[in-house]
Amino acid sequence: MTDDKRARVLFLCTKNSCRSQMAEGWARSLFPDTIDACSAGVDPGEVNRLAIAAMREVGIDISQHRSKTIDACHPETIDLVVTVCSHAHETCPLFPGQARVIHHGFDDPPALAATARSDNEALIHYRRVRDEIKAFVKTLPTLLKTDRSEPATKGRP
Repeated sequence: MTDDKRARVLFLCTKNSCRSQMAEGWARSLFPDTIDACSAGVDPGEVNRLAIAAMREVGIDISQHRSKTIDACHPETIDLVVTVCSHAHETCPLFPGQARVIHHGFDDPPALAATARSDNEALIHYRRVRDEIKAFVKTLPTLLKTDRSEPATKGRP
């Protein structure tokens, strides 16, 4: 935990462009006093404009978020790492300190929307995944209370 006693949670995906950005946005919105959220990518890219739009619909502004590397999130201070895509889970590095690593995969909205004929059609997929991520993020307080003596997955199994 950080000096301010908030749990440090890192959401990790491949590009840090969509799912991890949404998760960071939800965590910051839902638990500003108890969770210090950060997101990163194993191969950072650009924040997806439709992810920004989908989050804006629910009153969360991630338009100023930037795609980051793990190092930008100060990995030595992380309490919980959540990989949100298979690639990040498979390539997840070891984290120093007491970081627990868990995997909770979500569908990839850009892949789902690849055949969409319009942004409105594409947003259907982004909204579904956004809402699934919200439901998961709501469970974080319980996950953070889980007995830390239980075995944690450090990097790849």
